[in-house]
Amino acid sequence: MYHQPVLKNRRTLLERAEKFISDIYFTDCNLRGRLFGDTHPLESVSVFLSEKRILYSEAIQQNFQLCKVGDAFGPTWWTCWFKVVLKIPEAWRGKEVHLRWESDGEGMVWRDQQPLQGLTKEGEKTSYVLTECLKDSEPHGITLYVELACNGLFGAGKGSMIAAPDPNRKFTLQKAELVVFNQDVRELLTDFEMLVDIVKILGEGEQRGFQALFTANEMVNLCDPANPSSFAAARSLAQKFFAQKNGESQHVVHAMGHCHIDSAWLWPYEETIRKCARSWVTVIRLIENNPEFVFTCSQAQQFQWVKSWYPNLFSEIKQFVQKGQFIPVGGTWVEMDGNLPSGESMVRQFLHGQNFFKDEFAHYCKEFWLPDTFGYSAQLPQIMKGCGISRFLTQKISWNLVNTFPHNTFFWEGIDGTQVLTHFPPGNSYEMKGKVEDLINTVKNNKDKGRANHSGFLFGFGDGGGGPTQLMLDRLQRVRDTDCLPKVQMSSPDVLFSQLESDSSLLCTWVGELFLELHNGTYTTQAKIKLGNRHCEALLHDVEVASCLALCKTDSFKYPACKLQELWRLLLLNQFHDVIPGSCIEMVVEDALKYYDGKPVLLSAYFLPTIDFRRITQVTETAEPKDSWVPFVIQVGGTIMMENGLLKATIDQTGRLMSLLLLQTNRETIFEGCLGNQFTLFDDVPLYWDAWDVMDYHLQTRKPVIEVIEPAKVVRSGTHQGSVSFSLRISGKSTIRQEIVLDACCPYIKFNTQVDWEESHKFLKVEFPVQVRSPNATYEIQFGHLQRPTHRNTSWDWARFEVWGHKWADLSEHGFGVALLNDSKYGYSIHENIMTLSLLRAPKAPDANADMGHHNFTYALMPHTGPFQDALVIQYAYNLNFPLHVFHGVISEPWSAFSVNSPAVILETVKQAESRENALLIRLYESHGSSVTTTLSTSLPLHKAWHCDLLERPDSIIPVSKTTSGISLTFKPFQIRSLLLIIK
Repeated sequence: MYHQPVLKNRRTLLERAEKFISDIYFTDCNLRGRLFGDTHPLESVSVFLSEKRILYSEAIQQNFQLCKVGDAFGPTWWTCWFKVVLKIPEAWRGKEVHLRWESDGEGMVWRDQQPLQGLTKEGEKTSYVLTECLKDSEPHGITLYVELACNGLFGAGKGSMIAAPDPNRKFTLQKAELVVFNQDVRELLTDFEMLVDIVKILGEGEQRGFQALFTANEMVNLCDPANPSSFAAARSLAQKFFAQKNGESQHVVHAMGHCHIDSAWLWPYEETIRKCARSWVTVIRLIENNPEFVFTCSQAQQFQWVKSWYPNLFSEIKQFVQKGQFIPVGGTWVEMDGNLPSGESMVRQFLHGQNFFKDEFAHYCKEFWLPDTFGYSAQLPQIMKGCGISRFLTQKISWNLVNTFPHNTFFWEGIDGTQVLTHFPPGNSYEMKGKVEDLINTVKNNKDKGRANHSGFLFGFGDGGGGPTQLMLDRLQRVRDTDCLPKVQMSSPDVLFSQLESDSSLLCTWVGELFLELHNGTYTTQAKIKLGNRHCEALLHDVEVASCLALCKTDSFKYPACKLQELWRLLLLNQFHDVIPGSCIEMVVEDALKYYDGKPVLLSAYFLPTIDFRRITQVTETAEPKDSWVPFVIQVGGTIMMENGLLKATIDQTGRLMSLLLLQTNRETIFEGCLGNQFTLFDDVPLYWDAWDVMDYHLQTRKPVIEVIEPAKVVRSGTHQGSVSFSLRISGKSTIRQEIVLDACCPYIKFNTQVDWEESHKFLKVEFPVQVRSPNATYEIQFGHLQRPTHRNTSWDWARFEVWGHKWADLSEHGFGVALLNDSKYGYSIHENIMTLSLLRAPKAPDANADMGHHNFTYALMPHTGPFQDALVIQYAYNLNFPLHVFHGVISEPWSAFSVNSPAVILETVKQAESRENALLIRLYESHGSSVTTTLSTSLPLHKAWHCDLLERPDSIIPVSKTTSGISLTFKPFQIRSLLLIIK
């Protein structure tokens, strides 16, 4: 009697199982080769090419030309519309029939005027189900349309993913046919795949891995690929293995479908609209076929795009939102950068996002969802809480280059003390595929074992869209409760965070910013985008203030709410986390600059001159200089001396500061033997992420810029301003021209700078070595400031060799300090006593022309006595960034609309309330880091006042304390307060 031998060689058995499901080896006789059955050609395929993205209704009216498999189309960013005429053979009755379509472009199937499914090879979506079981009653002859974008899932980079797009690339129709799809083979392949992966991931040290190995081997023995009747016995073995359950203490994975779509990155904004449609319509089909499937989706802007361009799809989405399967998350207009937008811009991200979700889906988002941003401001917890959100999910900090972040589930505390429950999915990805490795990593990487036994698990193709597939769902279904793997449940963000909240007593707290130790170059790349952002933030602020004053003073004035909403949303869109950081292709940069240079200009050209505009910001008096307030400039030999009664500067022929005296105390600012305003050039070649990264080793390549084109000379002296100009050569292609300015009674020296920049992989900075010793420097962030070390004691300190800040940074010791102000820059480095402002970079990917051309910007140096708070550094930084608007003949007499009697409190925003035409929204914040009580006074006819949250919802719990002099307000350090003022 024959006895089957028992084999124990792990390698041969494992490779046997792998080859049995391989799509490369032995496909003539293995299981993979049986996935598709008979094929049948299409009746015809014809094509129409369009340079523009056009609507379906327009496309089908065009003249289509016959084409065939193997034909190439393009160039990049064009659109191909294919008309597909097919007839399913009668002999395929009872079979599952697919349209198999493969191309290196991104496709979407249309039928009966509706989008049905995405077709993207890179997203593992290469077939469209025509019928799951062909019946005689079904139509066998069908006409479909396939809209094909001439770009891939990740754009069209020439040579690498992040390279600048190849404008002449062609995209090939690689396969187009009818095919019989064998679902029973797919099910068995999934069983094998999961078992093989368990063997490989668990390794030789786990008994369970060997059980999976021998189960897979027995399945191969039982399964005859040519005989489908043998499949059931093989599947029974797999099901028996998967059904062996975990214990009650096993970690629980909360699986949620996800499709991160960058609103622009390696493709333009317009293409993102179609990416949303391709991805989301595919999700809808999955939801229809999988009742337990839950999908999470962020970014109100993308919902708005789909609503406008694909209204029927949006209606379907709304139905599944109501059923709890298509879940809007995040609460913001876009997934914005977490560092660079102003505090008010961050508030508006939530205000516009949350209001959209409330209006369209009848509820606000409970979770802030920002998985792919390059760091997170320490003011975000308070802003979140003020917008009704107490939960936060991201994973980007797992990209840290130097230090491993110590938590996955924790409380994050902001600079004001606000805490939010925060979760980093331990799988360290927002686009997992439902594989065994993803599940094992989720447990292995969890840094809060014993404290948090639940983790998020986001699955689906992302960045360029795509989203989940049926295969991913099938993988997870197999192992919902399988010994050796975590328990898997299809879940929602609310269920996950509710579970984490219920078990939160042992969680740790992280205080301060979540600093990403990577992508530090994004604080500087694409300087014109950053300039446009800063200037438009200021312009929108001024127009809102002026409009409110006109509304209160002029009965005929109509507040431009609709126009302001449109312009704010353009600004918010440009704050997406690959646009304002500068990590996008040139087409996106061009679009962004158009938004800055076009629409907001209408504000200054139209709205401001029509408003009776009066300056309402608080003016702080400066002490009169001892001798004369008239600035004077004297040139003596090779040096120039400038003085305005507060400061005295000595400048050499290259424009560098030899000395800067604070005359009040005769204190020297510039460190002995050094020169301030020293331009320096660095080699800037990162490891891979060109526009994103500046590496620590660039600091070893410092070269001073000292070649003079025009030596320093006096431009003006006396009256209200003194100035000196000079120009330097950076290289044979690039130059700097600068005017150094001292204004009368101004406590800072200003540097108006022009750079013609034509470099490659260089980094331009300016340095100020100062006579200050302090272990910490202070940087302005949204609605406040924070400190960072000036030393490199630990790896956490060293990793902050390049940091971000907003309008100012300050280095102070007791009694004296120096502030560095700017009007458009965000990158800083303050090491020991050298204050450095980052000016320009020159990466070549993904935009080969990034930052090339002419640049204008201003920075300033402000020495001061005492703490920077008492020296009014914060107010002077505002003055630099918010210049006065001058209109002749519009003011009959001066008046003040608002005033605050504490210098610690900044009146940041005055706007019309969102839902009340007769109400103003006033936003203030405490800027010094102190507890303070102040009075807000107004000359406007005030009827009522309420405290409100950042979504402008009145808070009746906190009473408004009104006195004869105004509204009394109490602030904790860095607290934001908002008021609704009802005007009579």
